[in-house]
Amino acid sequence: MKRRNFIALVGTSLAAAPVWSNVYSTNIPVQKAIDITFPKLPYAFNALEPVIDAKTMEIHYTKHHQTYFNNFLAALKDSPAAEMDLKDLFAGISKQSTAIRNNGGGYYNHLLFWENLSPVKNNPSVVLKGAIDQSFGSFDKFKEEFSNAAKKHFGSGWAWLVAGPDGKLFVSDTLNQDNPLMDVVDKKGTPLLCLDVWEHAYYLQYQNRRVEYVDKFWDIVNWDTVSKRYENR
Repeated sequence: MKRRNFIALVGTSLAAAPVWSNVYSTNIPVQKAIDITFPKLPYAFNALEPVIDAKTMEIHYTKHHQTYFNNFLAALKDSPAAEMDLKDLFAGISKQSTAIRNNGGGYYNHLLFWENLSPVKNNPSVVLKGAIDQSFGSFDKFKEEFSNAAKKHFGSGWAWLVAGPDGKLFVSDTLNQDNPLMDVVDKKGTPLLCLDVWEHAYYLQYQNRRVEYVDKFWDIVNWDTVSKRYENR
């Protein structure tokens, strides 16, 4: 993964129509963990309706993600981990406290998740589409495998599209707030696309219908960002 300075997302006010920035934090932040910032959403809370309702987005972002951020900073205080960048921190997460693991993952996973979503429909780049076809056989087969990972995951967690160290793409799922950068997961690599399947991500709108939530997710995937992550990994 190329090491670049972290660029915070440029957000918009809730009253304004979404204005998309042409910069994305496609790579993991490389500054000290204690210096991380809480990003603004790149769209209004209601921008993803009808797939994700405004109230769910507001609670998810302002309560859940903000709490992970706050608790991560609190867990880092007076810890040697505060001086590490997130890539190195996650690579040795098994040596860290549960609070750092859970809240650090919760902070970073949501950062990727918001960038994965777009009210403007777009398509994978030619480069990413080629890699998906080569790794899964076809785009439809990839969608099926990813959707099954999200639908069948037991309990809280995430589904991922990941670029492995060999460059080949694979689908995985992780428990709680773990991610493919962490040394505690079975299959490690660079996360490209993720879907939050914690109940707080969908329950207000879909109740127990996770399958419906996963199926509709494909209507709001920001393939521009996913493609940039793949090409800049």
